[in-house]
Amino acid sequence: MSSATPEAAAFSGLVDLAQEKLGGRALAASDEFFAEKENLLKPGRGVFLPDKYTDRGKWMDGWESRRKRVPGHDWCILRLGLAGVLRGVDIDTNHFLGNHPPYASLDACEAAADATAEALAAQATAWTELLPKSPLRPGSQNLFAISSDRRWTHLRLNIFPDGGVARLRAYGRVAADAAAAAPGQLVDLAAIVNGGVAVAANDMFFGHVENMLMPGRGANMGDGWETRRKRQPGHDWAIVKLARAGEPRRLEVDTAFFKGNFPDTCSVDGCFSPDREIDALTWTAAEWKELLPKSKLGADRVHPFEKELRATGPLTHVRLNIHPDGGVSRFRVYCVPAGGR
Repeated sequence: MSSATPEAAAFSGLVDLAQEKLGGRALAASDEFFAEKENLLKPGRGVFLPDKYTDRGKWMDGWESRRKRVPGHDWCILRLGLAGVLRGVDIDTNHFLGNHPPYASLDACEAAADATAEALAAQATAWTELLPKSPLRPGSQNLFAISSDRRWTHLRLNIFPDGGVARLRAYGRVAADAAAAAPGQLVDLAAIVNGGVAVAANDMFFGHVENMLMPGRGANMGDGWETRRKRQPGHDWAIVKLARAGEPRRLEVDTAFFKGNFPDTCSVDGCFSPDREIDALTWTAAEWKELLPKSKLGADRVHPFEKELRATGPLTHVRLNIHPDGGVSRFRVYCVPAGGR
């Protein structure tokens, strides 16, 4: 795996519901004099360019308000890309050292997807506090657990009294109804938008496994799961927890943009483990069944598998094995949801 980060361990198996790639948007802010609110949801942790300035001062890769000279505090309202139940947040002050907020809090609400910034900022909006006023460290990932079982669509980040935050991550589980399909209709239960989650992978050196479950096709070679070149026996693998139990009817393995580094072959296993959490440490305890025998892959194309699939019954998890290594842009698992035939 590539360089480990604190949130990788703390929020394993959860999805950043606020990320820009999933449709997360910064809608309004009390002040964004030095740096725009939209930076909060961009990929990565933000960069620092020592000699870059704007006509307002030092350029910073984050959201930064001016120094407050009146009572009160600054805030930013964001729409989650996917509505869901939150389990943790990362208020990252990377590169904000003498200008970070000493405290922050977080509120949430459930509102219509098209709710306007003006309506959300109005006093009539019923915000619920998820994180009380808490201290922040400068230049750090500030991780906080969230205890709430409600579905949320919008967040309000409050900083006290002012300052800069590089990124905001909101980790949780997607609140999607993957069972809403018509009887017999196939649903991609691996898709993040339906509630699928990448729970483990043996290697993510060049690209995170979660990319495989994103909407649409990959944008480039960096928008997929890619492992390092294997120099010892064995193969690489990734495990996906399906949005709900289902019987696979069709798989798609997309190697878009992977031309000199696609896997030679792939295979897929599945298990039915509704009462067991499967992760990088416990996956060997599951009873895996072969769903797709080892199959040839090619460069930069979608590989559909249907007739090749073996009957397994309902599954809760699937394991994509790539032989020996390489990159996969997207992985689709079209199923009949259990109880939906």
